Amino acid sequence: MEQTKRQPRKLGWRFALLALVLAVAISGVVRSLWLDVYFIPSASMEPLLRSGDRILVSRTDFRAQPLRRGDVVVFDGRGSFAPLNSGKGPVVDFVSEAGRWLGLTGSDTTYVKRVIGLPGDHVVCCDAGGRLTVNGQQLAEPYLYAGDAPSELAFSAIVPAGRLWLMGDHRSMSADSRSLLGAPGGGMVPLERVIGRPVQIIWPLDRFAAVARPDQAAITTTTTNGQ
Repeated sequence: MEQTKRQPRKLGWRFALLALVLAVAISGVVRSLWLDVYFIPSASMEPLLRSGDRILVSRTDFRAQPLRRGDVVVFDGRGSFAPLNSGKGPVVDFVSEAGRWLGLTGSDTTYVKRVIGLPGDHVVCCDAGGRLTVNGQQLAEPYLYAGDAPSELAFSAIVPAGRLWLMGDHRSMSADSRSLLGAPGGGMVPLERVIGRPVQIIWPLDRFAAVARPDQAAITTTTTNGQ
């Protein structure tokens, strides 16, 4: 009878361990193929994303719908942004906090920024009206942080094939493609380094909301002269 009483407890312990292992394995597969959760540690993407937000990132959405100007992307900054090390824009993988005891680690070379220039685009700051222009067209930029100028740094950059020009929405707090002009790669991020597109803010609960893609007509305005 003593043997019979101990057996259920032993089986229960084994079942719990097996369930934990399966949960970790399933989570790993989902994170590697479809969805991932990231933590925002800085103010560089305010007002859309705030410091402390947790965001759900789709690894497949941007493949089904090609990237376009104005999209927000999470990307691996090695070879382009990683030399910044400024604290003004890295995204720390949520697993680096919550899953460290499971042997899972995040990356300090992962960033979140907005696509301003696509391959072949000529991005300039700023025109006589104080706005960014892309291929001679002003960007209205409704997502820009209130009170920020489009850029305090003047620049003119042609985006090479297969790369992106990326900037934060809180320009005065963002280290981005502007910060690496003249460096190898010129701050242009290879398309293959894009991890995914944020689709949902999941924490804190009072900020639970979808991350919408901007209307292209709303961000592109008039053609300017002299570009």
